[in-house]
Amino acid sequence: MNTAGPKAVESINCDPGRFPDGVLGSERPLLLNGLVADWPLVDAAKQSAAAADSYLREFYNGKPVTVSVGPPEIDGRIFYNDDLSDFNFNMGKARLDTFLDRLRQHRDDDRPPVHYVGSTTVDYILPGMREHNDLSFGDLEPLVSIWLGNQTCIAAHYDVPDNIACVVAGRRRFTLFPPEQLENLYVGPLDYAPAGQSISMVDLRDPDFEKHPRFRTALQHAQVAEMQPGDALFIPSMWWHHVLGLESFNVLINYWWRSVPAWMGNPMDVLNHALLSIRDLPDVQRKIWQNIFAYYVFEPDEEIVEHIPEGARGVLAPVDELTARKLRGLLLKRLNR
Repeated sequence: MNTAGPKAVESINCDPGRFPDGVLGSERPLLLNGLVADWPLVDAAKQSAAAADSYLREFYNGKPVTVSVGPPEIDGRIFYNDDLSDFNFNMGKARLDTFLDRLRQHRDDDRPPVHYVGSTTVDYILPGMREHNDLSFGDLEPLVSIWLGNQTCIAAHYDVPDNIACVVAGRRRFTLFPPEQLENLYVGPLDYAPAGQSISMVDLRDPDFEKHPRFRTALQHAQVAEMQPGDALFIPSMWWHHVLGLESFNVLINYWWRSVPAWMGNPMDVLNHALLSIRDLPDVQRKIWQNIFAYYVFEPDEEIVEHIPEGARGVLAPVDELTARKLRGLLLKRLNR
């Protein structure tokens, strides 16, 4: 891919372990140079891949991990097969140390088979490691996951939570697109994707502009982050990101969190329900529902409820945990009819 067009993600030099002011509430990506440079795992990785490998093994508790394996012909791209009837890799369970052995076995291959462990809770397989390799988020309680592999290519996708992605071994290249570029990214199936989240069908390393002409527009809005061990990247909620692992041994640890109460629902559930209930209605009815959603959800104001006594506003009042439980129960009852 020609990276001359996309601009570089704004970068900030950090004191290790300390978030600069405003980072966690940013509405745009930020490259945090050196944020985790003081982690022992990063120090080991800077010595060698073998040193980082040995460091991880010290904490491994023997539990299995989910491993994705693909042939050399896919060039690291975790994706679909040609007709989208299946994926181009196989998934299975293995011990982490066995997986690390396989990475080491192919470390010097010019075109190695893909070996990849996706999002796995750090404390589940490496208990105690976070005592020495961690970030403090104050009152936030993020999900902390580890990702390992060789030269992998992960298609552009988005996540609902905010994300801090920390490169601890190897090098990574992130290419990010703002949420409004959705229509230019040629997104694949919503309910059938390699990692469960819908992905762009464009190969960023070699875009087919005849097949995906609008992707040229997406590239004009793209941002790129080139990351070394010790660097971290803040990815705001819903920003699309494509990830390349550039070394034969790559390890990333990330933190996911949402800045809303835990009892709030996942917006993806609403999209799925809307596909079930609204998208295929006659045009006239669909436009009516578009107006209803705008009135109650996307453009609400006080006039909506000012004529209703405060104690009788029900779900039209600001939602709290009790109201959320009632709504969830109502949805379950109606969906199970």
